[in-house]
Amino acid sequence: MPAATASPQPAAPARKLLEIDGLHGGYGATDILHGVTLEVAEREIVTIAGTNGAGKSTLAKAVVGLLPRVTGRIAFAGRDLGGLAVEDRIAAGLAYVPQVANVFASLTVLENLKVVPGVDDLAARIAQQLDAFPALKPRLRQRAGTLSGGERQMLAFARALLTRPKLIVLDEPTAALAPALVQQVFALVVELPAQEVAVLMVEQRARQALAISHRGRILDQGRVVLAGAADSLLADDRMARLYLGSGH
Repeated sequence: MPAATASPQPAAPARKLLEIDGLHGGYGATDILHGVTLEVAEREIVTIAGTNGAGKSTLAKAVVGLLPRVTGRIAFAGRDLGGLAVEDRIAAGLAYVPQVANVFASLTVLENLKVVPGVDDLAARIAQQLDAFPALKPRLRQRAGTLSGGERQMLAFARALLTRPKLIVLDEPTAALAPALVQQVFALVVELPAQEVAVLMVEQRARQALAISHRGRILDQGRVVLAGAADSLLADDRMARLYLGSGH
């Protein structure tokens, strides 16, 4: 598997794909997000970083339609997603890999791939994904719950990519993985723009994630407090000290 490379750049200026403007939302009567605004262009990797409890995963859920209460505007490929169900957002070209429960543990690897809805040429698409993730081939009859952390994440990626998404939302894709597996996951992410897939990635390992991203947003208590090109954020000493920490 190729190693992740630092600071990728788009081949050419790309049009806006995801547009979020003035987003508020949360659970019950309590807002967790407070006026979040951001954009993701075609074939772009954008990282959302911040401290624990900053609202990063809540933002990911809002994009894919899993947050129960949202105000503000979320548009995808020029289409307003307000009121659109999760399955309709997936059909429009979104994909989502949650931090937990991202595969069906009791099903085999092959069964996990076969139950993805809305894929017309499913057999051909499964074959393509198995070529992209060859480590899954000898595991096809193995239950997903018995896979290693890295293998399970590969399966989650393969499931998400079966629908040919334009944008994949990743919620903490390296959570609880060993360092070597973290590098494998970032190597997978950095290859996605070449497949015409944009990435909105929520990630606790902010330094490593920004190193493979085009742009970043730093959340603090549900607000965007810093935004810019990924390399500029990494070079900002104040931002690194306050929001990235000394490690990762």
